Amino acid sequence: AGVGKSSLVHLLCQNQVLGNPSWTVGCSVDVRIHDYKEGTPEEKTYYIELWDVGGSVGSATSVKSTRAVFYNLLNGIILVHDLTNKKSSQNLYRWSLEALNRDVAPTGVLVTNGDYDRDQFADNQIPLLVIGTKLDQIPEAKRNEVLTRTAFLAEDFNAEEINLDCTNPRYLAAGSSNAVKLSRFFDKVIEKRYFLRDGNQVCHFS
Repeated sequence: AGVGKSSLVHLLCQNQVLGNPSWTVGCSVDVRIHDYKEGTPEEKTYYIELWDVGGSVGSATSVKSTRAVFYNLLNGIILVHDLTNKKSSQNLYRWSLEALNRDVAPTGVLVTNGDYDRDQFADNQIPLLVIGTKLDQIPEAKRNEVLTRTAFLAEDFNAEEINLDCTNPRYLAAGSSNAVKLSRFFDKVIEKRYFLRDGNQVCHFS
């Protein structure tokens, strides 16, 4: 809670800064237009729904059960954390397990007593992206230390990472490394939703 998910989703979908962000109650949905495999003969435009799920990782069981409905049939997960808050980063492990364990289809990730198994996570078929917010609020003297720590975090999830300031659209400017990572992630989401992988074969569902 309070890590900037709503501001991030608004930036991703509207390419604009959210003026007055508020707490998310339950779940809010926005849509991003994404060009799959942009610049290739296979390019195609898709509409991707981004579900901003509110709440705290330490919520009561009843609240978690309510959130579980939003995890059904998910095709990708963006794990968002506050770069200025180390606990926020650590909470991503619990958030990921909560989301993956509620997926209708088996994920291949075994969760026992809330423990996190890095080796098993490497086989996870759900595309993951780790995004750190509030980059602008980290003092220059501490920035290298913080970004080194979050790099290991992304490695644990076998995911790429993006660190940004949600009040500055330039962090996702076209052609930037962040924009490339984002496009690559959404391509994987599209493939998870619309393509079936069988060995080296990719079969398209029309």
